[in-house]
Amino acid sequence: MIRKKRYDVGILTAYTILIAWAFTTIYPLVWVFLNSFKPSNDIILNSFNLPSSFKLTNYKNAFSKMQIGRGYINSLIISGTVVLFVVLLGGLAAYILARFEFKGKKVVYTLLLGSLLFPAFATVVPVFVMLYNMKLINKHLGLILPQIAGNLSFAIIVLMGFMATIPKELEEAAIVEGCSTWQVYAKIICPISIPSFATVGIFTFLWSYNDLFLSLIILRTKNVQPINVLLNEISSQYGTDYGLMTAVIGIIIIPVMVFYLTAQQYIIKGLTAGAVKG
Repeated sequence: MIRKKRYDVGILTAYTILIAWAFTTIYPLVWVFLNSFKPSNDIILNSFNLPSSFKLTNYKNAFSKMQIGRGYINSLIISGTVVLFVVLLGGLAAYILARFEFKGKKVVYTLLLGSLLFPAFATVVPVFVMLYNMKLINKHLGLILPQIAGNLSFAIIVLMGFMATIPKELEEAAIVEGCSTWQVYAKIICPISIPSFATVGIFTFLWSYNDLFLSLIILRTKNVQPINVLLNEISSQYGTDYGLMTAVIGIIIIPVMVFYLTAQQYIIKGLTAGAVKG
């Protein structure tokens, strides 16, 4: 007998919502890319029609009129440095919280959770004053330090949840073989925790790369500004050139999309691996 599949109403509803959400997310991206091949006048008059020809005029203007290359270099320097230190510092802190018992451990964990409740808008004034006194305004380090501090809590919590699922017997066997605590972390914990490290690194890179708020406040000169600040420059300097604007948007989001799609499996694995104990 062939059993007929029964479709659960809850699953059908969930898929319907996800399809609708995907459409509302993907369609604006497709709209931007299609309009990036049109002149500004065509975007205003026929923004929802297909382009008559796929010319790269807007993209050529984006590279000739704006410092796209410099913006990419600045973004890679800032985001790459932030990812490096968040992964290094977050991994060490997460290992200590996951494996060692000490006074104030619960307080530290509570403070980490509580820090996630404060948005960047609430701390921008004291952070700016501190950076100004340290003479770090208009310098890459002035943006790197706040971004490291802002991403550490998330990194520690995610890595701690993953490391807590690693069997302690592996560490005990390594200690019996003569490994020190640092060797246990470097040779046992880190290789096993690669999916979780990848997840933290990916999210940290995306948040740093897309951080327009702090970039506008801390970095004031063009030669140190990341690529996402270019959108603000277009709206003020080339206000009505929508073709140029859509082209720059495409240039900015293409690396993010490629990076995310390439590392999607690590994101899913890293976030779900620590969800089940054992």
